[in-house]
Amino acid sequence: MSKALKKAGRPIFFSLCEWGEMHPAEWGFHVGNSWRTTRDITDTWESMISRADQNELYAQYARPGGWNDPDMLEIGNGGMTKDEYIVHFSLWAISKAPLLLGCDIRNMTQETIEIISNKEVIAVNQDSYGIQARKARMHGDEEVKPMQQPLLLNHMII
Repeated sequence: MSKALKKAGRPIFFSLCEWGEMHPAEWGFHVGNSWRTTRDITDTWESMISRADQNELYAQYARPGGWNDPDMLEIGNGGMTKDEYIVHFSLWAISKAPLLLGCDIRNMTQETIEIISNKEVIAVNQDSYGIQARKARMHGDEEVKPMQQPLLLNHMII
């Protein structure tokens, strides 16, 4: 399929989905533009955080032209609070994940539109440096610090 798409004569985003079972982050770049790293997400805080954590395990494989995909965004489906959806969108953005909406766009609320159209968050996701954020850990300790992500021009997201 990827060879046929490359011959199409125009750019096509090719997303691989086998739910991360065969570790596509390790080989997906040679075949497509994104690859699922997790099983399907549900519209709950627990499911979203679990997918973000699982996706981070493959951070080293994300790069321009190939991204880890923890599944679609659940923003606007009603299962989380506004603040939880903001965290959801932010985590997907710093993970360089494809920002694909999993809600019915015909019925989006103004709150949903405001979250998904945040230009600063989208700019972080689209930064051409293309490095996925990782949790910063203290050496010799299990304590987890905030996630960090290098950007172009020696900038850093914390």
